[in-house]
Amino acid sequence: MADGIRDNTSRVDAVIIGAGFGGLYATYRLREQGMKVQAFEAGDGVGGTWYWNRYPGARVDSQSYVYQYWFSDDILNKWNWSERFPSQPEVERYLNFVADECDLRQHYAFETRVTEATYHKETGRWSVVTDRGERYDTQFLVACTGGLSAPSLPDIPGIDDFQGELLHTARWPKEGIDVSDKRVGVIGTGATGIQVIQSLAPLAKHLTVFQRTPTFAIPMRNPAFDDAKRAELKAKYPELKQRVFDTFTGFAFDFQDKDWYSMSEEQRREMMEEIWKDGSLSFWVGTFKEVFFDPEVSKQFGEFVAEKIRARVNDPETADKLIPKDHGFGTRRIPLETKYFEAYNRDTVDLVDIRANPIQKITAHGVQTAEGEIPVDTLIFATGFDAGTGAMNRIDIRGRTGERLRDLWERNVRTTMGLQVHGFPNLFTTMAPLAPASAFCNVPTCLQHQVDWISECIRYVREQGKHVIEPTEALEQQWVQHHDELADHTIVMSTASWYVKRNGDGTRRMLSYLGGVNTYRQTCDDIAAKHYEGFAIS
Repeated sequence: MADGIRDNTSRVDAVIIGAGFGGLYATYRLREQGMKVQAFEAGDGVGGTWYWNRYPGARVDSQSYVYQYWFSDDILNKWNWSERFPSQPEVERYLNFVADECDLRQHYAFETRVTEATYHKETGRWSVVTDRGERYDTQFLVACTGGLSAPSLPDIPGIDDFQGELLHTARWPKEGIDVSDKRVGVIGTGATGIQVIQSLAPLAKHLTVFQRTPTFAIPMRNPAFDDAKRAELKAKYPELKQRVFDTFTGFAFDFQDKDWYSMSEEQRREMMEEIWKDGSLSFWVGTFKEVFFDPEVSKQFGEFVAEKIRARVNDPETADKLIPKDHGFGTRRIPLETKYFEAYNRDTVDLVDIRANPIQKITAHGVQTAEGEIPVDTLIFATGFDAGTGAMNRIDIRGRTGERLRDLWERNVRTTMGLQVHGFPNLFTTMAPLAPASAFCNVPTCLQHQVDWISECIRYVREQGKHVIEPTEALEQQWVQHHDELADHTIVMSTASWYVKRNGDGTRRMLSYLGGVNTYRQTCDDIAAKHYEGFAIS
């Protein structure tokens, strides 16, 4: 056929990729408009990141009462969280509950990956191909693929030679593993690595932690909820529903109104101690904004946390290894932990500093470092993801000119508000680069706002009798410039982390928008109120 679409193609109004927080909600919202929706999920069930990341200790570090949907009072009333920071199984159950309450499974093809998506300018529609060979012709394509969903293995020789049990935390077996008689190695000490290490340390016969970059971390305070506490929280839901969209990071708390330098040293210390005791991310994004802009403030926060770490680790040399030296507090992801630092007080736990003692290769039975081979039976990679662009880049997405999205992003990571990309009409994205993402946003807050914006944008196009919407090059460049100016004013850009991508021309770009969830929401909503000013609609 002239438009490249075959006769056996199914025709739908919208294709949605993903069955996590974003994908489920997008399916609900577009179906609400009476659209014919086809959704795809690579796993055999719903849950998104909470389906795939089922490693020991996997737990959300947003408070449960803000880590949820707000669109249905019925769901809010029926669902009861068991604790302040729920574990992976509970969050997965919650998303299954929502899928069942809203009858969303009927729209999904599970165990199915989208492999290709091609825009046809002659028809103004997308053709989508799956790994099962199925083809779909759709007007709109909504990618809810997640910002941290494409697992990444480090480039270490010999990985394929390992004869023991080799795992990546983001692809953990549902049946779990037994480490009681195993020598376990964990590579990586970021947020995921910390949760795995603190969970396996009491269980493994021996645990060796391979650390490249130590991590500042906050002790989690995670009380269980009884019926009285749940009733108290539910009474606050209407207030919380409004509050989370008006804070810098989409939580119920926000930065302090006081300026760091307006307070005495004693007042600062008192405030830091008080917020530290809360046991939440408020110590990171609920204290002083200056921690992201002023190296001296970041340094003093780092010294405060270092003091706390030293008090919990028996061996001073080990404690010193666990304290970051190459970045300031707040410039990298700050996780919550539960007795993580105490794990290193065990005789069965060893810490290997792979900057001082580099990994040379993986052998058949262990890890070869510069100082010798360390035998392990089970090797766990807590090495994170190809952040921001990885999941989208694994799909062959071709836009209006035939250019691949991955090729564009290889040269220059860019979007319009993380919602669309110039040159790719009718393609919508969530948790994409240049929007508030998992680094600086309570994810359900941002996902719900983005999906609502996308849904209303699609509604507007259809009600106008139009078929295609695409951001202009001018609007996208304006957003990129605004995004970069904000990022360049922070000290976050000076730190090597997954937050920052390197463009093909050698320039570096922050993946997450640093203007705040509240500012981002207002900007997006203002554009919508002006009938999508800056977008070409035809």
